[in-house]
Parts: sequence; structure tokens; C-alpha cells
Amino acid sequence: MASQLEQAQRLAKEAPQQAIELYSSVLFADSASSYTVADREVALLSLAALFERMQDAAALTKLINGSQGYLTAVSKAKSSKLIRTLVDRFNGIEGGLQPQIATCQGMVEWARGENREYLRQALETRLISLYLDNSMYTEALALISLLLSELKKLDDKMQLVEVHLLESRVYMAIKNLPKSRAALTSARTAANSIYTPPPLQAHLDLQSGTLHADEGDFKTAYSYFFETMEGLSVYVTPKSVDENAAPTSAAGDLSSAGSPATYEQRQLQAFAYMLLCKIMIQQPDDITALLATGKTASKFRDHRTVAALQAVAKAQKQRSLADFERVLSEYRDELQNDELIRNHLTALYDTLLEQNLVRLIEPYSRVEIAHIAKLIGLPIRVVENKLSQMILDKVFYGILDQGNGCLVIFPEPKHDSTYDTTLDTIKSLSNVVESLYAKAATL
Repeated sequence: MASQLEQAQRLAKEAPQQAIELYSSVLFADSASSYTVADREVALLSLAALFERMQDAAALTKLINGSQGYLTAVSKAKSSKLIRTLVDRFNGIEGGLQPQIATCQGMVEWARGENREYLRQALETRLISLYLDNSMYTEALALISLLLSELKKLDDKMQLVEVHLLESRVYMAIKNLPKSRAALTSARTAANSIYTPPPLQAHLDLQSGTLHADEGDFKTAYSYFFETMEGLSVYVTPKSVDENAAPTSAAGDLSSAGSPATYEQRQLQAFAYMLLCKIMIQQPDDITALLATGKTASKFRDHRTVAALQAVAKAQKQRSLADFERVLSEYRDELQNDELIRNHLTALYDTLLEQNLVRLIEPYSRVEIAHIAKLIGLPIRVVENKLSQMILDKVFYGILDQGNGCLVIFPEPKHDSTYDTTLDTIKSLSNVVESLYAKAATL
């Protein structure tokens, strides 16, 4: 029957429907047939790969559900590996997240019915990651709570690290940074008592760096991103990254085995975050030196994401709002698809806008808002709103004369210490009176 599998492999590209029929005849043949367990495994995996290439999520779901009989017949370790591989095949199908979640939920129930607790827990961990990708945060937190209580009883440290790490990412996604930090601390505590595989350690470092960046500690974040990039160096091969692909989201699964290309995409993501940290701490000149040194950094020099961040650094150095907007427009996909980069570049844009406005209004005590808008090249409404915000934040002192369409700038008021000195004097006199009263009471 190897000849039938070879025939199906030859037909896979030219006549996929015929290949599907041949693979199905091998996989679903009765037990009396001469097909071995290995032949059925090849047929199962080949069908899954074929459905992924055909972008047929429904057929892949049907295949996984229909192969449960075969999965029951093989060893538990083999079936666990096969199920995880089959579920991951949805990753290559556009719009396959919802079918992947439904299939994973079905396999969790199947594993529970078969009393395969380890497989069920592994699938539930994968399901949490899928919930996170689909922004189903309530369902993810509910499943995390149940799974953590089980894992703590079993003292499964490796699985605990992964679930706590997912918990940290869920809380970060809903902007609950204290709980995200607490979950990450729990993950690191569990990781310290076991051998942590480098991909999982890299994911811990990436999450730590992301949290520090969200808190504004970009120097510490930079060091964590550097550790992430270096920790994955031994898992990648040269030139395995797609130069036109944006870095993958931080929601991926670093703890599981992956291809060299996947790890190199992670390296690219960490390196992009390193460049972002240099931009946010006002050190754009360091980016050139960073690209010139190190084998890992140099291979990403021509990637569009790196080029986009270089252009942002150049615009920041020149304090040019027009250049910054041009870069955001030219590299929209590279700079907007990643949440961390998007959020911090939005903050940087506001800072650049503020710096430019301060520079423009500096020579004036009274100036038309329309004139400022013309100089900076933005709509009057945008400039007016920003000036109003700057006045409330006390970046400068002034008022908006909307009746005349003018900005009136006041000199910075000098601090008068008379009020503070008077309060101190009154407080001292009060202490003296209370002291005299206490002494008089003792007489």
C-alpha cells in the first residue's frame, strides 16, 4: 500500500480531489486491510496538510472529528502529538480561528471522555491561547482559573509556567497591568525550579520586556528584548525569514516546538522592539550602531519593519512631524499591525506634535490658530484641541480666544513664597500656643 500513498502524493498538486480519495481510503480502511498504523498516520497528516493548502477549514474539522477512532487505537503519546499537529494546521488557513476553537473544544471533550487528562490539559492550554487570539478574555480567564487549580495539585511546573504566562498576556490585553505582572512573577517562580527550554524562556523575557515598555521603563525592556533575541539564536537558520512579512503577534506560542522560520520571526519581533525602545528613550543615533554590530541584528537590516523604525528614528531626530506622518503612511502595515509598536508610536507622535507646537508659538504672545495650523500643516480643529490639552497640562500658560480665533500666551507665573511662609509661621505660632497651654495646664 505504500504505492497507493505515493500515487496520492503525486496527485496532491495536480488532482487534489483524487489524492483526497486515495488518502481517505487508506485512513478509513477497515481493520482487516493490509494498511499499517504508520500508513494511516501518513495519510492523516497528508490530508491535513492538503486541506490547509486548499484553505478548507470545514474539511479539516471533519477530518479531525472523523479520525478519533484511529487516534484511540494508537498510543497515548502518539495520539497527543498527532492531535496537536492537526489542530495547529488551522493556523495556515485564512479565517480559520473560529473553526480551530470549535475543533479544539470538541477534542477537549473527547480527551475528557477517554480519560486522557494530560492531553486534555495540553489542549485546554492551547484553547486559552486561541481564546486570547480571538479576544475572548472572559472565557480565557475562566478556563485559566480551572486549569491552574488542577495543575497546582499535580505540581506540573512546566504546564504551570505556560498557563501563568498566558494569564499574564490575557491581563495585559485587558490593560490590567498589576495582575499581569503578578501572573508573570508566578510563571518565573515556577520556571526557576525546573529546566526551562530556551523558547519558553524567550517568551518569558518577551512578556517581561513588553510589560516594562508599557510602564515606560524602556531601558529594562530593551535588556529583556535583547535576551529574547539572543536566546533564540541557536534555533534559527540563516535567511529563513520572509523579508516582507510583518513580525508575528506576541500572542504566539513560544513554548511549543516550532520551525526555524517561526523562531526567526520571533527574533525579528524582539529586535523591532529593541529599536522601538531606543526611539522612545530619545537615542535614535544608537540604532545605526545597533544595526552595524552583531550577526543577529545585521540579518534584519533590510527588513521593512526595521526600515520603518529607522525612518521613524530619523524623523524623531529632526523633530519633523511631516516626515513622521509620511513614514506612518508609507509603512502603515509594518507599524500598525503590532499593538506595542502602534501604541508607543502614537504616544511619540503626540510628543512630536507638542514639541513642534511649543517651538512655533515660542516667539509670540498672541497668534492666530489658523496661522499655527498652516505652519504645522494640520487641520485647525486638531491644532486647537492639542493646544487646549497642552494648556490644561500646563505645558505653557495661556488661553484660547475662540471668538477671535487666537491663542494668547502668558509668561510663566513666578512662584510667590509669601503664602507658604505665612502658613509656616501660623503653624509655628500654633505649636507655641499649644505648648504654652500644655505647660499652663500642669500648674
